[in-house]
Parts: sequence; structure tokens; C-alpha cells
Amino acid sequence: MALFWRRKKEDKFSLSVLGLDKSIEELKEQEAAVERELGVRFSNAIAKTRDSINTRLDSIFEGRKQIDDALLDELEEMLISTDIGVKTTMQVLEAVRKGVSRQEINDLDALKRVMKDELLDILQHSSEKGVASETVVDDSIKPYVLMVVGVNGVGKTTTIGKLSQRIKDEGNEVMICAADTFRAAASDQLEIWAERAGVPIIQQKQGTDPAAVLFDALQSAKSRNADVLIVDTAGRLHNKANLMAELEKMKRVAGREVEGAPHETLLVIDAVTGQNGLEQARQFTKVANVTGIVLTKLDGTAKGGIAVAISKELSLPIRYVGIGEQVNDLMVFDAENYVNGLFE
Repeated sequence: MALFWRRKKEDKFSLSVLGLDKSIEELKEQEAAVERELGVRFSNAIAKTRDSINTRLDSIFEGRKQIDDALLDELEEMLISTDIGVKTTMQVLEAVRKGVSRQEINDLDALKRVMKDELLDILQHSSEKGVASETVVDDSIKPYVLMVVGVNGVGKTTTIGKLSQRIKDEGNEVMICAADTFRAAASDQLEIWAERAGVPIIQQKQGTDPAAVLFDALQSAKSRNADVLIVDTAGRLHNKANLMAELEKMKRVAGREVEGAPHETLLVIDAVTGQNGLEQARQFTKVANVTGIVLTKLDGTAKGGIAVAISKELSLPIRYVGIGEQVNDLMVFDAENYVNGLFE
């Protein structure tokens, strides 16, 4: 699994979660153990989707000696049932047909290899747009401004809390800006997460102009020499005109105060909502300059193929995935581990 966020001091292996009183060799070994544990937990999180895919594939192949049109029809139905998306399904089926015509696919293992290659290709090419890693921004630019958008109920506040904790745990000074002033509950929930993570939060009374809150947060972050500022935003997608104007104003304020800000705009999507979540994503990309996706509740669905559908439809990288309720259950998305995990 990938490092969660860039280290403040990479040469010192300054992961606070691993402790600083050990030798470099001990830290490396302990970090490797953490990586292995994360890999197991991620594999467990997509178990429902993996079981669905492999059970259906076994059933489709049972008693068959060749790949024919009837099998391909069943394969199409199976792929769509995992919310992998129609466009992705058609691309996978086309690759399978080519493999069959070239006599390269004669058994289930060969079929899985072709499917894995196509899915991985889709996910890797999605990184060509948006921001695939925070390391693309010069680390001398402070604060790194990370805006978080998404409709209410998808886990946006929880995601911000987990991001704050995890980025702080890797040696960075983090602040939170509570710029969703439309919902009083949003600010209250963020305050709880900020206290839990031990990071400062900038907030104002309900109804305050979100751009004004952001301006104050940026000034505070600069005065404290903070490494990262995570900004909550309103999720009123039903009022797109106002939301677009609000986000545009916030982007202008951020850009004036910090070079290149906001450096990322992450869209939070609930994996359980499947295609409905994808439609929300399409709408948000029309009103916000989304650079990456956070896919929450991946462990709660057998339709985890939505990750591929999102990448295919939006051409945006999936930056993080939520696989549980604990702070460490927000993980960097690793396309290769994800695809392998769906079939193994």
C-alpha cells in the first residue's frame, strides 16, 4: 500500500505512528509490517465484491468447454451487477472477444488476466487528469490547501477528520477550516474531530460567508506555518447556481493568498450508493474543479466495481478509500492492489 501522505522529513522516517526512538532499520521493518496489515484490511474490505465476482465467474464457466456468446452475455450481466459501469463493461468485453478470437483465452485464469489488465489500465489512465499525488506540488508552498466537497451524508466530515489525523501522524502541521456555514451540525461535528485529532480549527457563526471563513483560516495557517489546510464546503447540490458561485469565490480567495491554491479539490462519494453516487459526481464536476475522489464505505457493498466506473466516467484518480469507522480506516487507493484483490 502507498504512503498515506508525503512525510514532512522523509529522510528521518518521521512517522509519529511508528515512534521516533527506534533505528532507521527498525522503523523500516515496522513500517513494512503496517503496510502488510493495511493490505490485509483492504483485501477484507472488498471481500463482498470479490466473492460476488468470483462466485459468478465460477458459475458462468461451470460445465463449459469454450467461451461463446452465451457466456459473454452472462459475463456482461455479472460485470454490470458489480456497478462497474456500462462503458467499462463494454471495454472489458471487447478485450475478451479479441483474446478469444486470437485463441489467447481458453480458460478461467486467462479470462481473469484479461479482465484485470483492462480494469488496471482504466484506473491507471485516470491519473492523467486531476491530481494523483500531493507530491506534484512543491513542498515549499505552505499551506497545502485541500478542499473537500460532496453532498451531505456521504461521510465528508468524517473523511476530513480522518485526513487530518492521518496527515498529522506523518509529521505535518494540519489545520481545519469549517467553511460549511450553512449547516450548524457540520461545524459542530468538525470541532469534535479537530479536538480528537489535536488540530486547530477555524470556524465562525452559522451563515457567515464561507469565503470569509476561508480567508481567516488561510491567514491563520500562514501565521502558524501550517503544512496543510483542509477546507470543508457546503453540500447543497440541489442549489447548483449558488454552490458554484460560492466555490468559485472560495477558489479566488485561496489563489490570492497561497500560490496555486486550492491544490486539490476532493469529491467524497459513498460507494454504497453505487450509480446514484456516480450521478452526484457528474453533477459536482460541473460546478467544482474536482481533482480527485474519496470513495467511502467501500467495505459496505458488494458493488465495489463502482471505483472503476467512477475512474472511467470522470477520468479522475481515486485518492483515498474508506474501509471502516476508525481513523486508520481511510487509506490511499492503490489501483493494482484493488484489481488484484477483486480476483484473488
